[in-house]
Amino acid sequence: MFSQRDIAQLQALGISQSDAEQQVENFKKGFPFLTVIRPATLSKGILTFDEKKIDDLVAAFDRFDGTLLKFTPASGAASRMFKSLFEAEEILARGEAPDFESKAMKPVKEFFDRLRDFAFYDELKALLAKQNISCDGATDAKTQLATLQTLLGSNGMGYGLLPKALLKFHRYPSGARTAVEEHLVEAALYAKDRRGVARLHFTVSPEHRALFEKLLQEVKAGYESKYEVSYDISFSEQKKSTDTIAVDVHNAPFRNADGSILLRPGGHGALIENLNEQRADVVFIKNVDNVAPDSLKPDTVRYKKALAGLLLQLRDRVFGYLNALEEHPDESLLLEVQSFFENDLSFIFPKGWESDRLGYLRAKLHCPIRVCGMVKNVGEPGGGPFIAVNPDGSASPQIAESSQFDLSSAEVKAIFGSATHFNPVYLVCSFIDYKGNKFDLKKFRDPATGFISSKSKDGKALKAQELPGLWNGAMSGWITVFVEVPLTTFNPVKTVNDLLRTAENS
Repeated sequence: MFSQRDIAQLQALGISQSDAEQQVENFKKGFPFLTVIRPATLSKGILTFDEKKIDDLVAAFDRFDGTLLKFTPASGAASRMFKSLFEAEEILARGEAPDFESKAMKPVKEFFDRLRDFAFYDELKALLAKQNISCDGATDAKTQLATLQTLLGSNGMGYGLLPKALLKFHRYPSGARTAVEEHLVEAALYAKDRRGVARLHFTVSPEHRALFEKLLQEVKAGYESKYEVSYDISFSEQKKSTDTIAVDVHNAPFRNADGSILLRPGGHGALIENLNEQRADVVFIKNVDNVAPDSLKPDTVRYKKALAGLLLQLRDRVFGYLNALEEHPDESLLLEVQSFFENDLSFIFPKGWESDRLGYLRAKLHCPIRVCGMVKNVGEPGGGPFIAVNPDGSASPQIAESSQFDLSSAEVKAIFGSATHFNPVYLVCSFIDYKGNKFDLKKFRDPATGFISSKSKDGKALKAQELPGLWNGAMSGWITVFVEVPLTTFNPVKTVNDLLRTAENS
């Protein structure tokens, strides 16, 4: 299948021949759908707390004197945010008039109608003024085209080329903040340790790393002074060794024009490698575009701390059981740990596990831990909380995407459709074990949870493969607890007009 030249190409990227062959085999066999028993719902897999309990959990976290880290995947491109604007730009560039009453162009009409409300308006207005163009109103075609070209193009603000993290999200009297700056503020409010240090780690694309470093160098001191914090900021890039082979329609490696194998990024699941290189007692994980303006931050801060407090209590209990199982694994203890799994962790034991009860319980306790916030489902696309079957036949809470479900089955479709909550990527994690050693997170992935998608290159059809998602199959073997959090903590930006949802609160 692979020539010596191919093997050399793969080895240069850190990809073994056996891994490449396994990827091709995945294309041939396909990935199995996830076997799901039921959705996780309130009192059946999702915890909910009253205000007194939230206060207690926040207090438990505030007493904690350990290391903290805020881990943010920040390489996601902003181009998809501007899909409708790019389409309007093409129409205007042809000298045609967009039909702003059509479904496709209504978002563009809203964009122009509320242009003043965007945090990037002042910068855009100033750049247009240099071209002797006033964007106020932007009602004529010439002004509309110039506005879109200046906002999106490389000769202007370049928003169509940048990662979301570097876009101005919210406006304040002191000026506009980018998404990455909002993460600095969040870190100061809930991820600052007892010594006043807030550690942040951003995963970035190589071509944008210098822009991140430049921006943070410019703003860091100002936020440190305002929030009485010292920032420790680091970066990493998705490893080339996590790229995956693309194949043609016959499942043979897809070749570039020069005969080399086409490799593609393995999706956000590849970032488990980046996370695996970090070390902290408590790690907060959140998408870069899910940030609220200051007026809406109190709920985010309160619930992040509460989830961290719950994580610490859960970790203490797991560590206590592991130590006790080493010292006196009597029958009453085994029954208590079994009850903990069934009643507190919504875990379903597989057939035959009783043949080595002590060994099985110890193995299942000796895992990374995550507490995941879940919001009520309001129609957002993406994954949700379910009780799903694991490779060993057990079942446990898992975050699953729609692509993992066989929706051609009426039964599976009914399970998927009965989900009440949505995954906002709101995780608090611990991956230091009870003896102080860091887990190797790669050992807790379920490799069967990747997926295949259809793409094209140079006019030729190809199939691409993504690794198990970062909070999906890449964390399949973690101890997982779901907690309901308020919708106010969920502020995703998938399209440019999503920035208007919180504009009035900035």
